[in-house]
Formats: sequence, C-alpha cells, structure tokens
Amino acid sequence: MTTLHITVGDREQLRQDTLQFVQDIEDDNLDDQDGKATLQFGTYDDFVDSLTPLRLELIRAIAEEAPESMREAARLVERDVSDVHSDLKQLEVLGILTLEEGGPSGAIQPVVPFDRIEVHIDYPLIDNGDADSAPASA
Repeated sequence: MTTLHITVGDREQLRQDTLQFVQDIEDDNLDDQDGKATLQFGTYDDFVDSLTPLRLELIRAIAEEAPESMREAARLVERDVSDVHSDLKQLEVLGILTLEEGGPSGAIQPVVPFDRIEVHIDYPLIDNGDADSAPASA
C-alpha cells in the first residue's frame, strides 16, 4: 500500500504542478511520480468541505475493515446507506477510494488503496500583498 499526500493551499504551486503534469504527459515523461499519490486542494475551505470528519471516519473504517459492500460500510460507521453512498461517490471522484464491482452478490465494494494519509496545509496568516504594512494597534 501507499501513502496519499494531501496538500492544501498555495494556488500558485497547484497551478505550476498542473502545468508540469500536462507538460510531462505531452513529453511522455511520466515516471509515476516515484509512486507518490497526491491530492491537492486550492483552499482550506475546499479541503474541509471535501474531507469532513464523517468522511474521514468512513475512509478509516473501509481501510481497517474492508467491507464487501456499501451497505456494510454504512453499518460500520452507523450511518444511513444513502448518505454513505453519496460520500463514497465523492471520495471516489477525489481518488481517495475506488468502488469495485463484483463483490459478494454483485455488490459494489469500496476499497481504499492507501494505508496512510499525510496532509500539508499552507495557511498564510498574513496576506503577501500587505506584508509591508504595519498591523493596526489595539
């Protein structure tokens, strides 16, 4: 298994990484990024909207218990199947898990291909455009 690296913030770096990725594809120069799986969010708000505590709990339950169906995954986290189904679809779009057909009785099986998630958050406290201005006094 591998580690999923999640980065948050630094839109310019996200733009540069995307342009480099496209260039590497055009040049047929992909080296599988040394096996590094990366998910980038442009803002902290995007990150917390996508990876809510309930979704993180669901990811962990799937990684630990390997449920054979969406229904079983919902039972593991004691949530409604339709809510879990919606979360699983969103997590699949993000690339955090896969939904594989052919589970028992033809069920769709959620699979987390990672054993660890590492998060790096770039959260500037001071806007670079105002870095030279003095803070207001209280």
